[in-house]
Amino acid sequence: MGDDASRELSRLWRVYRTTKQMCAERGYELTEEECNISLADFRSRCADESGVPLRNLMAFTARPTAEMMSKYTPLPRPGNNNAEAPSAQIGTVHVEFANDASVGIKQLKAFAQKLSENAYWTGIYVTAVAPTPSALKIIPSVLPTVMEIFREDDLLVNISKHELVPKHTLLSAEDKKRLLERYRLKETQLPRIRMDDPMARYLGLRRGQVVKIIRKSETAGRYASYRWTI
Repeated sequence: MGDDASRELSRLWRVYRTTKQMCAERGYELTEEECNISLADFRSRCADESGVPLRNLMAFTARPTAEMMSKYTPLPRPGNNNAEAPSAQIGTVHVEFANDASVGIKQLKAFAQKLSENAYWTGIYVTAVAPTPSALKIIPSVLPTVMEIFREDDLLVNISKHELVPKHTLLSAEDKKRLLERYRLKETQLPRIRMDDPMARYLGLRRGQVVKIIRKSETAGRYASYRWTI
């Protein structure tokens, strides 16, 4: 295997591993072994005989854990005792790694169709190049499917493991309600985090969700703050 192929194999292995870790941290059913796959195992699974990585072999799906389902279940509407219990607003995630030299409307529409045909709730499309602006505009039109786009370069390193990035944890609807009641707040009174914030994107935060952030302090040891996603 040449030096270029070896470097590309190592690079895509890091991207693949970070992507699996990201999905696991969101709450999908992925084992520690899957999230920390060795370079040798990645080569045997996702490369050809000469060691050249094949992005089409890197695709994977994962189901949400029971804990994740609980976090994504909205609260019952007050006074609506006869209604069925709300269902979880989450489901299977499907991840693909684009192999095209350019990513436009054609590629994203094909990906959206695959998500719809297989009833995947969320699709994560990892690209080597930035999608065209016109392609990005179609993403809102694929609802109710959730489609997220990540560049490979943004997944070379797991930002959640960086020593300067505090721990972020999504609150369930019930925990969010208790937080607001405890401090007698409206959600709009909480500090905010934008959906395009790197950690918000990493966790797939949705508008209106609240994330708990644990920071280290020399005086207090550890303290929690909360952010409302906008």
